[in-house]
Amino acid sequence: MTDIIILSGSPSKHSRSKLAANYAGKLAEEKGFTVKEISVTDFAPEDLVYARFNSPAIVAAGQAVSNAKGLIIASPVYKAAYSGVLKSLLDLLPQDAFKNTTVLPIMTGGSPAHLLAIDYTLKPLIANLKGESLQGVYLCDHHINKENPEHPVSDKETGVRIQTQTNQLVEAIRRNHAASVVK
Repeated sequence: MTDIIILSGSPSKHSRSKLAANYAGKLAEEKGFTVKEISVTDFAPEDLVYARFNSPAIVAAGQAVSNAKGLIIASPVYKAAYSGVLKSLLDLLPQDAFKNTTVLPIMTGGSPAHLLAIDYTLKPLIANLKGESLQGVYLCDHHINKENPEHPVSDKETGVRIQTQTNQLVEAIRRNHAASVVK
C-alpha cells in the first residue's frame, strides 16, 4: 500500500501544478513515506468522458485512493475552479473514497486573483468525498520554475508554505496511524 497518493488534475504532461504536487510528494518521501502519482493523463479519455466506472484503470485508482493514508490533490485553476478532467476522475471514485484521509490541496494559477479557488471549489469537493482538508497552497505560475523539477518553487515564501503544509500532512497521517493502532 502506498502512503500518499498524488492526484494530478492537469491535462498537461508538463504542468506547474504537477511539479508543485510532486515537490510536496518528494518532501514527504524524505520523511519516510511512500508516494505514488495518479494523473488524469493516465486514463483513456473515453473512460473519463463516458463515465466508465468499471474501467480497470478507474477501479485500480479508486482502490489506491481509498487505501492511501494521505492525499495530495493538484490542479491548475480553470475558469475560477479546478480542471474539468479532474472532476471527471473524482466523479468516478467511490463516494467515500477520501474517508478518514487527510488531503493537501494544491492549485496553481496565473495571478493571485484565484487564490480562493481552493476554498470555494476544491475544499467542498474534498469534503463531499469525506476527506479532511488541510489549508492548502495556492501558487502563482511565476513562482514555479519548470526548468528545475527537483526544486520547482522559486519563491521562498511559497516554498515555506508547501513545506509547512506537507509537514502537516505527514503529522496528520502519523496521528491517524497512531490512533488506529491504539483502537
